Amino acid sequence: MAAATESKMVHSAVVTYSSMLSLLSLCPPFVILLWYTMVHADGSVAQTWNFLKQHGLQGFIEIWPRPTAMAWKIIFIYGAFEAALQLFLPGKRVEGPISPTGNRPVYKANGMAAYFVTLITYISLWWFGIFNPTVVYDHLGEIFSALIFGSLIFCIFLYIKGHVAPSSTDSGSSGNIIIDFYWGMELYPRIGKNFDIKVFTNCRFGLMSWAVLAVTFCIKQYELNGKVADSMLVNTILTLVYVTKFFWWEDGYWNTMDIAHDRAGFYICWGCLVWVPSVYTSPGMYLVNHPVNLGTQLALYILLAGILCIYINYDCDRQRQEFRRTNGKCRVWGKAPSKIEATYTTTSGETKTSLLLTSGWWWGLSRHFHYVPEILAAFFWTVPALFNHFLPYFYVVFLTILLFDRAKRDDDRCRSKYGKFWKLYCNKVPYKIIPGIY
Repeated sequence: MAAATESKMVHSAVVTYSSMLSLLSLCPPFVILLWYTMVHADGSVAQTWNFLKQHGLQGFIEIWPRPTAMAWKIIFIYGAFEAALQLFLPGKRVEGPISPTGNRPVYKANGMAAYFVTLITYISLWWFGIFNPTVVYDHLGEIFSALIFGSLIFCIFLYIKGHVAPSSTDSGSSGNIIIDFYWGMELYPRIGKNFDIKVFTNCRFGLMSWAVLAVTFCIKQYELNGKVADSMLVNTILTLVYVTKFFWWEDGYWNTMDIAHDRAGFYICWGCLVWVPSVYTSPGMYLVNHPVNLGTQLALYILLAGILCIYINYDCDRQRQEFRRTNGKCRVWGKAPSKIEATYTTTSGETKTSLLLTSGWWWGLSRHFHYVPEILAAFFWTVPALFNHFLPYFYVVFLTILLFDRAKRDDDRCRSKYGKFWKLYCNKVPYKIIPGIY
């Protein structure tokens, strides 16, 4: 299957090319503007806008930090540490879903161990005075700048590798260099036999950095003010709960669209290497210099609401995994699950069968209900910033757009794969994301 197939199914050629070119050109400068506004412009979009209006392009060039030796050193040590943990920590053998060409990737599930080793090591280095995490915050702009350029080079490497040394038959070119670079050439690129590149970029570098930076922002605020505001505590705890949930469920993530359907290109890999550390962490970045005292009662309400949303999001994925693992022979909400037995034809012409769950959280209330608690959880770890500025809520807005687009892409893929069975399923579960509304 050509790399462009899925994108063509979802959007027109004009929308596809314009969105790809705009993201390729606008995302890198946006990361720098986001960091600058959060750290140096009091979180005010208006202040940054006025500065750029007054100083023009030269002003933008001046605020773009140059990658420094310290920035490269931090990135290299962190990346090498995470790569070593991915390769050498023990973990159970886990098989991914069968690919369109009949391959079944094999993983080592050691994400939870890597997560705890990372956080314990990082906090211990600070506690024993070996390394101060505030150094990371103080060089954050330089780190983001280095990541922007370094990750772009890495994506070029992936493009070349997909042409000259693909890791499996799950690779191919659309014949268009822009589409191949943006969407990627390979589904499961690896270095050697065991180092899975997408596991590294998506999980061990990207998501892990989210937790590391959450801790960094908390420590930076403590060293600035001699205490940590309850707003920062709520943001940090909810972020760590969410990332802990992710690594607890990491082998389930390997069955999702990100890993099993989206190829390794700019969209996924640059996004995880740069967009996740900068945009996903932005509410905490804002709170460093804007401590808000919520009061114990409000802080607890927000914290509990956020934890509930994260739990529901987890339980959605747990239900789906259990349903697939038992081939439908399980109980959902205390009773036998409702399901549709669907047949489909692979690219090799082989007929296979899948079960479509039509009860429970996932695919019972709506076809992508799990996105609702995920968006709400993001709101709850952002709302401690209150509403003095809009920018801390950019991640919530971005996540909503991302997940609604992902729901559309997933629906179109399933419609193409299952045909009449998907139509039957949509009749039983008419709402795409929000039950009763959309």
